[in-house]
Amino acid sequence: MTERPAGTFFFTRLQYESGDWDTDQRMPSNLLNSLVEYTTLKIDTKENIISLSSNDLFKCPFCYLSGHKLVQFSPKERDNFKKYIDNGGFVFVDDCNHDIDGLFAKSFEEQMAQIFGNDALKKIPNDHDIYNAFFTFEDGPPTTSQELNGWGDDLVHDYLKAIEVNGRIGVLYSNKDYGCEWDYDFRNKRWYKIDNTRFAVNIVLYALTS
Repeated sequence: MTERPAGTFFFTRLQYESGDWDTDQRMPSNLLNSLVEYTTLKIDTKENIISLSSNDLFKCPFCYLSGHKLVQFSPKERDNFKKYIDNGGFVFVDDCNHDIDGLFAKSFEEQMAQIFGNDALKKIPNDHDIYNAFFTFEDGPPTTSQELNGWGDDLVHDYLKAIEVNGRIGVLYSNKDYGCEWDYDFRNKRWYKIDNTRFAVNIVLYALTS
């Protein structure tokens, strides 16, 4: 892994053997730009990509995992995922299909049940601390254009799910397709009345401070 100055935040995308892990390729730079714009964090603006089976995982404060297809972790990927979460790691998982009955959603949730138990992944309340970690979202998770346009399962999901360890979210799971929502050149934000990447700032700040 690249050596960085102490205290520098970097965005890590997790590569896994099954499925398509390299989705929404402009999203990380957009998210990182928002952190530069709104916070005082020291930021590495280059996306970090590592294999879930690599021990470099344990050097990463924040990870992102997404896809459309089957999620079937190898034994090493499964072991690393559990060890990382149990030891205070944070993974934001986003279903690019926006479909609770889609292949990614079903297979990922099955993986979480196998790793952490059938009841580990639960809906979080819309007054959870993550919705006030920086910006305030009084109604819980902000809606995406994919939901409003009827993409995927044609539902507006009014919740996110999570696996908590010792009262802290370790796995944040979304069927809302935030990756696609934030997959545009950050220089185009000027066309948005409200910056739709603000919730990404909350997710990162929660991961770093909770």
